[in-house]
Amino acid sequence: MKNLKTIILSLILILILKSYSFGSENLFEEAKKNFEKKDYEKSKFLFQRNIVFNPKNAESYLYLAKIFKTEENQTEEEKNLDTTLLLQPDNEEAIYMLFNIQIDRSNFEKANTLMSRFSSVCKSMCNKKIEISKSLQDIEAKDEKTN
Repeated sequence: MKNLKTIILSLILILILKSYSFGSENLFEEAKKNFEKKDYEKSKFLFQRNIVFNPKNAESYLYLAKIFKTEENQTEEEKNLDTTLLLQPDNEEAIYMLFNIQIDRSNFEKANTLMSRFSSVCKSMCNKKIEISKSLQDIEAKDEKTN
């Protein structure tokens, strides 16, 4: 009798855990759909909820960074990109977005470091290398004119 109770409790626990993990997958997909529809408020809320259930989901942080970019909230964008890269150090899209933040700030040293990092990990966005190089050259030219 005790074994039967243990088995039943174990099955119930497994079902509950499965429903939570399934729920977080649904949250991410629903958030992504809302993002694609440009419903950023709802999307942001769903990505944040997904992070509660799955705090190591780098994609949720990346999407949040994209949302903050549309809101022109560079501080929050950068925080979410940093978290994305903490969880997924070779995420080329996050590196590229962070590079653009540093370019906006005219921070040549950090931008140069990010360019090197991007070059070493790029797979699908390698075509952006030319754009990155041009941005760095523009910063160098500005620096030379001001000196």
